[in-house]
Amino acid sequence: MRRRLIGLLALALLAAACTAGGGGDDSTTAASIDPNAQHDPLTLTVWSNFSGREFDVTTGVLQSIKQKYPWMTVKHVGGKDDAAILRAINGGTPPDMAISFTPANSARYCKTGAMQDLNPYLANDKVDKAAMWPPAIFSYTQFENVQCVLPMLTDAYGLYFNKALLAKAGITEPPKTLSELTAAAEKLTEYNADGSIKVAGYMPLLGFYSGNTVNVYGRGYDAKWYDQSGQPSLATDPSWAKMLQWQKSFVDSIGYDKLQKFAAKLGGGDSEWSAAHGFEQGKIAMMIDGEWRTAFIAADKSKVDYATAPPPTADDRTDLYGSGQVGGTIIGIPKGVKHAAESWLLVKYMSTDSGALTKLSDGLRNVPSTNDALASSELASDPHFKTFMEIFKHPKSTYKTLTPIGQVDEDLFGTFGQKWQAGKVPDLQSGLEQLDTQIAKQLQLG
Repeated sequence: MRRRLIGLLALALLAAACTAGGGGDDSTTAASIDPNAQHDPLTLTVWSNFSGREFDVTTGVLQSIKQKYPWMTVKHVGGKDDAAILRAINGGTPPDMAISFTPANSARYCKTGAMQDLNPYLANDKVDKAAMWPPAIFSYTQFENVQCVLPMLTDAYGLYFNKALLAKAGITEPPKTLSELTAAAEKLTEYNADGSIKVAGYMPLLGFYSGNTVNVYGRGYDAKWYDQSGQPSLATDPSWAKMLQWQKSFVDSIGYDKLQKFAAKLGGGDSEWSAAHGFEQGKIAMMIDGEWRTAFIAADKSKVDYATAPPPTADDRTDLYGSGQVGGTIIGIPKGVKHAAESWLLVKYMSTDSGALTKLSDGLRNVPSTNDALASSELASDPHFKTFMEIFKHPKSTYKTLTPIGQVDEDLFGTFGQKWQAGKVPDLQSGLEQLDTQIAKQLQLG
């Protein structure tokens, strides 16, 4: 499942969504019905940004609710990102259930009321949140004690490695620390006669493929985005500077220009979602990526002989090994829906029903999000995939700190990181201080 970023328009709409019109009851008391009583036929509309095969798989599981509630029909509409969902909420014509790929928006959804608080529904139906879900999901589905969205599967990031290439280089196990990663990458990198890269042991460039982000790398240092007062701490938490210095040293040891040219030969970032993917072609020996890559490797009929492991950590934070960044698809009831009680039945089904989640997980190749589904999924028997299920269950796995500005902080930091690795940031500390100021201004704007 690819993580889609939202634009400034979506943020503006999200800011306005708390005043959206609509005919629904958005009180804190959960609307309730007897789902087993006589009920007039009803069609609920669900919006998502799924397409192609993923859309078909999700549609099938959504429509399976009819087996439980024969009076309910689901109409699934794809191609709807957060901006489209928010326009509908703001215009008073929201879908009955919304699916978002951007967990960073959860704080804003909760704060503005664009998505309704689900705590009353959960309490009314006696759903024990702590028993239902691993603790990691609450790092990206609630904000200031408001549970406005729930998980519908999740993602976890781990290390993929080419077994044949590691064996050829005499490396007997995957790296567990970042120093081991850089040492292994040096052994694994092969060059052409002209000095260009033939096979990259690892591609450390920020912005190259979805596993190369400041947040994924920062997780290995337990770097904090904000201090206890809620202020940006990229300059005051020394872990960020350590991470960036490690990353740039890694880039410099190979050569920034060489890495850029190698990425271009692969097809750039677009190759991530095609059979030309560098790892699938045997041109990248190790990479950090999400669990969905296992499905792409199979679908693309790649012949790569690979295995998976938790992502490496900073050398002084081996206590974090086994954990990683998590955070996936979120679902909720938009403000202003006309059939809130029925919408809740669908949200509850798609977020808590083990059968539905297991079928969805098997089809989409994403991590099941409830404890029961994690235990019952056939994916646990796949050693490639089991790694990501274990990462998700790890007590130290989290998403980044949620704030009402959504993914703006990570986007700003990502841009800074790309300038840094290119040698365009002369003073790292000063640059991080300026970055904190930028993010603080965004927080003030709300």
